[in-house]
Amino acid sequence: MGAETPKQFLELGGVPLIVFTLRRLAACSAITEFFISTRADDVPALETMVAKASLGRPARVVHGGDTRQQSVANALAQVDPSTEIVLVHDAVRPFVTVAQIERVIAETRARGAAILGIPAIDTVKEVKRASLPEDVALISATIPRERIVLAQTPQVFSYALLRDAFKKAQQDGVTASDEAAIVERFGHDVFVVLGSERNLKITRPADMELAAFYLQQEQAGR
Repeated sequence: MGAETPKQFLELGGVPLIVFTLRRLAACSAITEFFISTRADDVPALETMVAKASLGRPARVVHGGDTRQQSVANALAQVDPSTEIVLVHDAVRPFVTVAQIERVIAETRARGAAILGIPAIDTVKEVKRASLPEDVALISATIPRERIVLAQTPQVFSYALLRDAFKKAQQDGVTASDEAAIVERFGHDVFVVLGSERNLKITRPADMELAAFYLQQEQAGR
């Protein structure tokens, strides 16, 4: 976000985003343990934050990797093999609700794999950029909006399914942008539960302004 402070440590309502998000997740009683991946340099600071967060269940900070996939794999390696379900959530999606978490967990218990997602509102274009300026692209196709959803987190899977899908991806040297893509590639259906525009991922400075507005509304009971 153009700042020296990693975005997960930026404060929302005086609370680091990572702690804010963890507390939201901890409000769901179905979640029994946390494994938090972060880069090695941030482990001590995050361990201190987590210890003070009063999450009411075990929480372990683990070394992340160079990619999202490796960071999740490192956390997954610490999970007890007897675990029923694994939930993967972005540290910078602070407004997920208990109802959304419970709904996607329920769908996973029924079907093995489910994520939150929202329908695309804008018209979606497929483009190519070969031999064009950086800020110009050529439209190659228009994708019907009814076939598009924007993936959110939590992404929730049976433990054994996610473990085996990650193992296969590693064997094949495949890197994917999210866990659902790894499970899809493994040949298992992944279902989408309706999320919310408020379940935003904070990636740009304007997102922090919007998050502050959402927090104000929550505090005002709106």
